[in-house]
Order: sequence, then structure tokens, then C-alpha cells
Amino acid sequence: MPQLYLASSSPRRRELLTQIGLSFNLVSGNVDETPLPDEAPAAYVERLARCKAQAGLTMLALRPDVCVLGADTAVVLDGRILGKPKDREDALAMLQALSGREHQVLTAVAVVDRDRCEVRVVSSDVSFRAISEAEAEAYWDTGEPHDKAGGYAIQGLAAIFVKRVEGSYSAVVGLPLCETAELLADFAIPCWQS
Repeated sequence: MPQLYLASSSPRRRELLTQIGLSFNLVSGNVDETPLPDEAPAAYVERLARCKAQAGLTMLALRPDVCVLGADTAVVLDGRILGKPKDREDALAMLQALSGREHQVLTAVAVVDRDRCEVRVVSSDVSFRAISEAEAEAYWDTGEPHDKAGGYAIQGLAAIFVKRVEGSYSAVVGLPLCETAELLADFAIPCWQS
């Protein structure tokens, strides 16, 4: 069985892989996350997941029989990617834009080895209730939204804003577990190892 590496600094992705019983190591998979001009959101997350996995594989150039998993998540509203907030004002503007509306969360997962790269992109719809300005400010003050795509964490304090999720909850958190398990099985890496 190949050794699995996760090319991500996300604690949520580590927790999700651990949840399904996978044994893995971490590898640096940092890439420039700037969207390309006129790049569609689905193409954006797919490109970043591939690039992160490939960057991780490059770091492991001397190690045989390895697979690297990379992933990327984007919050999309009206066709526009809402990245990580630059500052308080940016986060509050994102939360106001999401308030009382439905948006999409796209998560791509890529698995690479020396011979191939396989990718899946999962789309989920998330509906928020109306969020007051005071709630948005209080949420920012918790520190949770500072480094989150779209300025919120569904698995954290922002759960109170979520009226409905259609699709994969784990993909909204950061890694679609069903699709990840299927991809890893294609690379002879089973879940429930521990």
C-alpha cells in the first residue's frame, strides 16, 4: 500500500482524514491561490487541488510508492469566489452578502502518485438565515472567520447561521469524504486503517 501524504495545513482536513481511519503524513503543498483571469470557480478549485498535490509530490521526489492528497474549497456567491477575508471590513461585507441567501461551496480533492492524477469536484448548496450586523461583528470578534473561505466555518460557531445544506457537509468543511474514499481506493489506500 502506498504511503499517503496530505498537502494541506488545514486542521479540518487532518481531522476529516483521521475521522475515516486514514494513516497519513503531512507535506508542504503551498501554491499561489490567486484566481486566473476569467477562471470559473469549479476550474479554480480543481486547479488548486491539483497544484497542491503535485507540489507535495515534488517535495517527496526521492520517496517511492507515495500518494499525495491536495484539496481546495471555495465559497461562491453569484458566480464570484469569496476567498479568505483580508480584514474585518471584508469579512463583514462577505457575511452581509451571504445573509439570508443561498450560496455554493465547491471543494476539489486531488490524489496523485508518480503515474497519474485523479480529481473530483463536489458542489454543495448552503442557505444562511438573515444575519444582523451585530451578529456579524460579534462573530468576527471570535477570531474564527479570519482564515476561512467565505469568512465562516460551518463546523464552528457559524453553524447557527446555516438553515440548510444540500450536498456534502464534509465538503463544506473542507474535504468530501465519500469522494475522497473512492479516490483513495483507486490508489489502493483503504479507509478504516486504525
